[in-house]
Amino acid sequence: MIGLVAAHAADAAAQAAITHTRTGEAVTFYVFAPLAVGTALAMVFMRNAVHAALMLVLNLFCVAVFYAMQDAPFLAAVQAIVYAGAIMILFLFVLMLVGVDSSDSLLETIKGQRLASSILGVGFVALLVATIGHAIDHASAANLTDANADGNVQGIGKLLFTTYVIPFEATSALLIVAAVGAMVLGHREVLEPRPSQAELMRARLHGPAPAAHSGPGVFADHDAADRPALLPSGVPAPGSVYPEYEEGPNA
Repeated sequence: MIGLVAAHAADAAAQAAITHTRTGEAVTFYVFAPLAVGTALAMVFMRNAVHAALMLVLNLFCVAVFYAMQDAPFLAAVQAIVYAGAIMILFLFVLMLVGVDSSDSLLETIKGQRLASSILGVGFVALLVATIGHAIDHASAANLTDANADGNVQGIGKLLFTTYVIPFEATSALLIVAAVGAMVLGHREVLEPRPSQAELMRARLHGPAPAAHSGPGVFADHDAADRPALLPSGVPAPGSVYPEYEEGPNA
């Protein structure tokens, strides 16, 4: 009887030691948790795509800090290097290709995709809430001492390729399908042939004001054809105004 009581007391002490939050960990959480939530909301509601991408970078760094707090240094490094680094470079590269000022089309490429995405979003939130609630009610707190016994990287590899190999492969297939779907939805059909350089030059020369554009090394602060471009020194660039406009009042 005494041994059973002592065993229960030891388990209670171990559980209390596991669930106890250190002061530094608590301070870090209270600092980065509001920052993570704020950057996530700002990313969703930002109208500028570049600003939204920067908010996503900050959010990914906050997640990396949370991984480091939970004794998962490999996941923290991957989160900071791969997601906040390499993948965000891809995002910014796509923004540069598409253009920041390009307007988004409100037409549905696939009929009913807004309704389907709304239903899937609500279902995903319900699944997430149910999973977290089940974990809180039925799971006991534990640390990563046993999982990191042979090393954090070795522990993650063992779990991914043994216990969770099917969800891991299913997630990989889902990411590939999502990438292909993004390329299909983002493709723009070219209905007319693009004009060649010769055709563009011919159209400009036959226009009402066939003036040449400013050459490299000059700065133009206006769109008027009768005002010359300025050199870096502030002097008007010779030859930047078409001769027809050189005698104008604003020359």
